Amino acid sequence: MYDIYQDVTDKIIAALDQGVVPWIKPWSSTGSSGSSAQPYPINAISCRPYSGINLPLLWAAARMQGFSQDRWLTFNQAKKAGGHIRKGERSTLAVLYKPMEREEKDESGHLVLDENGNAKVVHFAILRTHFLFNIEQTEGVESFSDAPTAADSGLPFQANAGAEHLLLSSGARIVHKPADMAFYHPIRDFIQLPTKAQFHDECGYYATALHELTHWTGHHSRLQRDGIISPSSFGSPGYAFEELVAEMGAAFLCAQTGIQGELRHENYLDFWLGLLKADKRAIFRASGQAREASEYVLGLARVLAEVTDDQASTDDKDAALVMAM
Repeated sequence: MYDIYQDVTDKIIAALDQGVVPWIKPWSSTGSSGSSAQPYPINAISCRPYSGINLPLLWAAARMQGFSQDRWLTFNQAKKAGGHIRKGERSTLAVLYKPMEREEKDESGHLVLDENGNAKVVHFAILRTHFLFNIEQTEGVESFSDAPTAADSGLPFQANAGAEHLLLSSGARIVHKPADMAFYHPIRDFIQLPTKAQFHDECGYYATALHELTHWTGHHSRLQRDGIISPSSFGSPGYAFEELVAEMGAAFLCAQTGIQGELRHENYLDFWLGLLKADKRAIFRASGQAREASEYVLGLARVLAEVTDDQASTDDKDAALVMAM
C-alpha cells in the first residue's frame, strides 16, 4: 500500500543526504522589474502559492535540479496553456491537502450532540499525491525570469526593512552582546544575538535573528510549543525537532522578506536525519509548526502596521483641524 508520509519523508532525507537543506529558498526574490517577487513557490498558471510540506519539497527539487525559477504546473496545465513538458523530464512530488469534515458518531453509530443539541463536527484532512513540473521543464509555456542578485560585500550593514519590521513588531526583547552566542532563553523570555558588526553579512544576521524569533513564538504566553515549554536535552529527538521547526520557520520568514537565508546549524544535519528516519510524520509536524510560527510573527507585523496607519490617519485629521482653525 502506498504511504505518502514515507514517500515525502524519503525525499526530504535524500535531499539532506546530498547536503541540500530543503527549507532554504535557493534563489533571490527579485524579478526583472526590480519589484519584490512572490516569496514562496507558486503555480505558474494560477499564481497561487504552495504551502505547508510543499515548500521544502519544491525548494529541494529546485536546488537539486538547478532550476532558477519557483513556478510549477501540472502536465495538463502545461498542455492547456498551449505548451508541453519536454520529453524525458521527471516530475516532482507535491502533496494536495484537502480539508474535510463529517458529523461525529459514537461507537453505536449515533450522532454525538453538543450542549445545544447540535451534531458535533469532526475536522480532518485527506492527503493526495500531486505531481508538478518546473516552468523550466516546459516548452511553449510563457516563462518568467527571476534574475538572482549578488549581495554586495565590504559595505556597511544594510538593514532589511521587512525583517526589521518583523523583529520590532513582535515585541520580543532582543539583547545584542559582543559574544559568540545566539540563543532564546524561554524562562527569562528574551533573545540574545551577537552584534550586527560580528556577522559576515546582513543575511546571516537576519537568518539568525528570525531563527531565534521562531523559538520565541513557542513561549507559553504565545503558541505554547512543546519544544519550548517542555525543553529537551541537547542531542535528543525533542531538541532536534524544535531546532528543525526554528530553522524552517526562519526560512519561511527569510523568504517573506527577500533574505537569502543560509543554514545556521550545519551540525544538526545528523540529528535531523535520525529524527526523520525514525518518524515518517515528523517533517509534516515540523513544517506545520514552522508555518504556524511564521504566520504568528507576520500577524503581529500586520497588526502593528494597521495601528500605525490608523494613528497616522488620526494625526492627519488633527493637523487638518488645527490648520482650519
